[in-house]
Amino acid sequence: MIKWIIILLIIAATASLLGMPALAGAAATGARILIGIVLIIFLLVMLGVLAVA
Repeated sequence: MIKWIIILLIIAATASLLGMPALAGAAATGARILIGIVLIIFLLVMLGVLAVA
């Protein structure tokens, strides 16, 4: 999933440099959503580890 975040951020940066704000915004939004999902999964895993310990 981290790979998808990096790909979307590269697409957003490239689209922004080429003057395509709609595509850059969409890619940045997708990356932001994936980052949120990754953080939630990480927190759930950490809470699970702490609950078991």
